[in-house]
Amino acid sequence: QVQLVESGGGLVQAGGSLRLSCAASGSIFRINTMAWYRQAPGNQRELVATITSGGGTNYANSVKGRFTISRDNAKNTVYLQMNSLKPEDTAVYYCNALVGINQYSYWGQGTQVTVSS
Repeated sequence: QVQLVESGGGLVQAGGSLRLSCAASGSIFRINTMAWYRQAPGNQRELVATITSGGGTNYANSVKGRFTISRDNAKNTVYLQMNSLKPEDTAVYYCNALVGINQYSYWGQGTQVTVSS
């Protein structure tokens, strides 16, 4: 079992920055890839960024150059630094972890990010 707890969401003006954190606990030694997803009202959940256990990263085209995903294995925490925020970035952001040989998927409870114009 893995538990994920997100924090760092809030209200920010367009052009501003926020940093999201996701703290993992439980069977953390089995965590492989971690990721951030987001879901805006009326939309499907979409992948924002991923980071492998080795530090390899991947980003959605819509956030490339503005968002940075990072991972502190000593603190069992993954971060999402979000810069140059736009109103269309408004969504609930979810942390995800793929665990074990079967890549079982765990989710956090989500944190709201609201960007005002």
